[in-house]
Amino acid sequence: MIEFSIDLPNRPGQLAQLARELDMAHINIRTLSAVTVGEQGFVRIVVDDADEARGVLDAMGVSYHERRIVSATLRDKPGALADLADALAANGTNIEGLYLLSSNDGELRFAIAVDDPEFVGNGTAA
Repeated sequence: MIEFSIDLPNRPGQLAQLARELDMAHINIRTLSAVTVGEQGFVRIVVDDADEARGVLDAMGVSYHERRIVSATLRDKPGALADLADALAANGTNIEGLYLLSSNDGELRFAIAVDDPEFVGNGTAA
């Protein structure tokens, strides 16, 4: 999976335009976070088709950068996230972004951007 960090002006309609352009290219947003700082908006998305998303973002002329992310499935119980974060920290791996992808049947599926994605791999943790 790829995380796209996108810079947008902090103006009405900017997120709507991004979402509409992705929709018109039949790209599904799997998870998203968005914040603004002053005049600047920062959107981070994970989509189902990174190659197509690159084309959309390039065509829009927006500034963005990419980061590979990995997934982890945790049991939905107190301390599960702490255990995962502890395990990463003990290995010297820094969490740079964390997204909840889904929650069902007692499990939480996360997308995690780390500074060493080869360490985490894909799978189930705590």
